[in-house]
Amino acid sequence: MNQIPKRYTKFKEDYPDAASAYESMGDAVHKAGPLDDKTRALIKLAISTGARLEGAVHSHVRKAIREGATKEEMHQVALLSLPTVGLPSMMAALSWIDDIIEDK
Repeated sequence: MNQIPKRYTKFKEDYPDAASAYESMGDAVHKAGPLDDKTRALIKLAISTGARLEGAVHSHVRKAIREGATKEEMHQVALLSLPTVGLPSMMAALSWIDDIIEDK
């Protein structure tokens, strides 16, 4: 479940300073407010859904599971996107969520 994409691993190997700066920025924004880990994970899943980023949805599903999110909560995140991003994007998000849940 902690699978790190090969492309990101190669990025870290090839550009360690840039990867470190990117990870530091991520840590800083996570610490910048009062939201708990699970809520942040579900929000990041929602953002990835809206941007229609399959790899990011996969990544944020893994993170949400680690933070205790349920399949039903993640499906609701996708369903909440329906009025804003439309049926095709919502359906894609549901399938990307299930890619990870069913692979678990």
